[in-house]
Amino acid sequence: MSHDNPQHRSAMSSIDTFTCVRCGLTVATFAPDGGRRDHCPSCLHSRHLVDHVEGGPSDCEGRMTPVSIAVLRTGDWMVIHRCVRCDELTSSPVRGDDNQLILMRMAVRPLAQPPFPLEAFGDL
Repeated sequence: MSHDNPQHRSAMSSIDTFTCVRCGLTVATFAPDGGRRDHCPSCLHSRHLVDHVEGGPSDCEGRMTPVSIAVLRTGDWMVIHRCVRCDELTSSPVRGDDNQLILMRMAVRPLAQPPFPLEAFGDL
């Protein structure tokens, strides 16, 4: 279907989207696996949105940088983000179309950069 097709434009306008704060990609808020998406599938960055109970919704608007991966007991992966403005950590589920290279780089980073010298263990 052509993007110039008026029916296609009409259908696309009803989909919730956001623009990635890092790479500028227009991203649908639903993922192909059926879940809601709050980060860019290409670079995994997002925007920090904060809800305050008393004052209603408020936006920090800081860029959330992907910093790590967490694996839940269920086996589901979560992307850990850190806000560059307020330093808060948040997590969001990995989606099926997220950039696998970035996910794997974050997953192996602790193994590639241990906090202690491996030579201390001698020959294992």
